[in-house]
Amino acid sequence: MIHDTAREPHATLGSTSPVAWVAPFAVFMLWLAVDKYLPVANPAKEMLRDVVLIAAILAFSRRVLPTSAPHWKASIALGIGVCVLWVAPDALFPGWRSSPVFQNAVTGTITASIGPSELTPLMLALRTARAALIVPVLEELFWRGWLPRWLQDTRFGNVPLGQYTPFAFWATALLFAAEHGPFWEVGLLCGIIYNWWMMRTRSLGDLILVHAVTNLALSVYVMWMSRWMFWM
Repeated sequence: MIHDTAREPHATLGSTSPVAWVAPFAVFMLWLAVDKYLPVANPAKEMLRDVVLIAAILAFSRRVLPTSAPHWKASIALGIGVCVLWVAPDALFPGWRSSPVFQNAVTGTITASIGPSELTPLMLALRTARAALIVPVLEELFWRGWLPRWLQDTRFGNVPLGQYTPFAFWATALLFAAEHGPFWEVGLLCGIIYNWWMMRTRSLGDLILVHAVTNLALSVYVMWMSRWMFWM
């Protein structure tokens, strides 16, 4: 049974600084913006990216990283379920993603970020490890740890993790959907589920875990089915 009173402290050392919650995500977004201009070839580029992201997390966020996921069994099950929801439309309805509703001038078009020549065991291992171990940490620090609290009060350290207001809940879900471009509709559904799980558990550790399981399951599906479009 999940109790709403189970929560992590929202006033841990360093937690009132937005840098701790936002900086790793900002580094990640900056890397994505300049990635194609970097004069480094794969797999060295993939390794360098992981080192940079891990360094950013440790340098800026180590004091606010959770140390437990109290509802880990339910989080693992939910993460698998979210992965199923993520791939279901394209698996059930061939051509679903080709609709201009999903690929257009606003949401962009699908371009796989890994090419045929890069489908080596090392590259696949690096991509999977980053998706499951690094991205969930930096994204959940930003999307569930900082943004909904900041939307409620710019002095976000006064707002407990998982505190609900309609504006913060839906604005976060919509922005999370926008981040996923042509996959915005499953991104929105995922954002709603993750926001709800944070509201229920009040645990950033559980949100990182559920996100990690989703990404790991999705990576396994991508490699098993050769559905590289999900690795944007």
